[in-house]
Amino acid sequence: MTTWHWVRHGPTHQKAFTGWRDVGADLGDTSAIARLAAYLPRDALVISSDLTRSVETATALQQDRHRLSHDPALREFHFGVWDGVHFSTVAEWHPEVSRAYWETPGDVTPPGGESWNTSAARVAMAVRRIEAAHPGRDIIAVAHFGVILTQVQAVLGITAQDVLAHTIDPLSVTRLNRATGQAEVINHRP
Repeated sequence: MTTWHWVRHGPTHQKAFTGWRDVGADLGDTSAIARLAAYLPRDALVISSDLTRSVETATALQQDRHRLSHDPALREFHFGVWDGVHFSTVAEWHPEVSRAYWETPGDVTPPGGESWNTSAARVAMAVRRIEAAHPGRDIIAVAHFGVILTQVQAVLGITAQDVLAHTIDPLSVTRLNRATGQAEVINHRP
């Protein structure tokens, strides 16, 4: 039975859509990182998205844990032309699409990007692949807000619209077990 310890990367301080755009993480809160590293299981495998903010956070948490290769399938949602653009500007550019993207997430796609459902399917395939390769292990996956929400949605069996009510703070842990259908810890920051 695989247990996932989803860790949202350190803060980026971005004031715009930040999807596949590669920005670093602020890891200056070393006491928070130390508490998080101590909280996570010692014998867990560590994997991250291939984006810098996740890679840096995973490196800070790794310690003597075994590290798996960075996985591009664990990237944040691809926001297309919205990436790097302030939310208010996106609302001006594409008022109907941007509103629908958040109010009725599913198949709504930002120009040049991917929908919630496409992103969720990408992450689900990666999760199944990783679980098959490492059955029964604890896995620390350092990823992104949207990625973690897709997994909360899958485990709890709720809609994308409902899962958007969940908070996933930077450097927080969301512990999930798909086999039991349990979201054991949501947004726990040690």
